[in-house]
Order: sequence, then C-alpha cells, then structure tokens
Amino acid sequence: MPTVSVRLSEEEKQRLEDAADLLGQDRSSTLRQAMAEGIDTLRTRHAVERYQAGEASVAEAARLADATVGEWLELAHDRGLTTQLEPTDLRF
Repeated sequence: MPTVSVRLSEEEKQRLEDAADLLGQDRSSTLRQAMAEGIDTLRTRHAVERYQAGEASVAEAARLADATVGEWLELAHDRGLTTQLEPTDLRF
C-alpha cells in the first residue's frame, strides 16, 4: 500500500485522534475511512451542483458522483432535484 504524507494543524490532529478513539481504530484506519467518505461526499456535491446548474446530464452527474444512473436518480429524488432526462439518458 503506498504511503502519502499530509500536514495537519494541531487541531486537525486532535480531531483525528478523537475520532480514532471514538471508533476504536488507529489513526491510519480512521484517516482512510474519513478520506473515502469525504471523497464520496465531495464527488456527490460536485455532481449535484453541476446537475442543478444544467451543466451535467443525468448520465454525466452519475459519472461525477461515481454512481449508476439508477443510484443517481434515487439520490436526485431524495434531494428534491428536478429530473433533467435527455433522450440519450434512456438509451441502452
């Protein structure tokens, strides 16, 4: 597994240690979990923003969110987004 270094402020380091203690994990495991969940959140937020602005189709928003079209449609429904389906989104 590759190693990546990151600089943290004392406050960030303490938050990481507090979360690791809460979860009963070591710092590395907690940081990997937080990063994975954070990246998923960032990708979804970016996809929602692009979709709402009309800059991404359903298929593109799903790709940006690293989701299937079905998963994206469910996410869009849960967030109350208006569906902007294009004919190409419905082709198999």
